[in-house]
Amino acid sequence: MGDPHKPKKMFRRPRRIWTTDQLNAELYVVGSYGLRNKRELWKAQYEVARFRNQARALLALPAEVRQEKETQLLTFLNRLGLVNQSATLDDVLNLKIEDLLERRLQTLVMKKGALKSAQQARQMVAHGHVSLGNRIVNIPGYLVRREEEQQILLHLSAAPTTPES
Repeated sequence: MGDPHKPKKMFRRPRRIWTTDQLNAELYVVGSYGLRNKRELWKAQYEVARFRNQARALLALPAEVRQEKETQLLTFLNRLGLVNQSATLDDVLNLKIEDLLERRLQTLVMKKGALKSAQQARQMVAHGHVSLGNRIVNIPGYLVRREEEQQILLHLSAAPTTPES
């Protein structure tokens, strides 16, 4: 079973982390989406790989067996906003890391609000200035569902005024 104090890793680092092309590509993605470190990028890559592996395993099954599991996977990804309503397993195999990173709360706040950068959007989320409906969410990596996207509210307060003596 394993030790409950040590949860399993939710990411896999690349086999060769010091190749120039990979370093530049990772640095660009981390900078453009305002990720804290490469571990957040690797977690997102792991999630996309997990979705793609499920789709690949479903394609190997006979058609009558895979029908129910295929609809479950496609409706889950549709609720997350990663694929559209009429998607197929080929669309799941074509998912990219950017598709998942676009669904993060931090990225949607940056695009919806008039914020200067992804880092500023991350700070607004982490400090509790963003809510989904009535619920304050302070996790920048929260994956926003399609129906929650219209409920994103940014609470900007005015700067405190200093009393004049």
